[in-house]
Amino acid sequence: MLYLAKVYIQLKESILDPQGQAVLHALHNLNHDEVKDVRIGKYIELQLDAGSEAEARRLVEEHCQNLLANPVIESHRFDIEAQA
Repeated sequence: MLYLAKVYIQLKESILDPQGQAVLHALHNLNHDEVKDVRIGKYIELQLDAGSEAEARRLVEEHCQNLLANPVIESHRFDIEAQA
């Protein structure tokens, strides 16, 4: 069965996010002072063939830990959807 994994990767809270700070500064320069913080992350979609949702979850977790996210500085989460 085909599954769609939507993977969200962000820097851990303890890691400085210079790109996010640059965007925050630009927003403030455009008078968007209501924005208090910006964190930049990555969004990745994976379509995979797996025997079950549990197997798809296991595979995506493995892919995140081995390649997609750097576990030292990034955290990740994902959602899985069965594809028709």
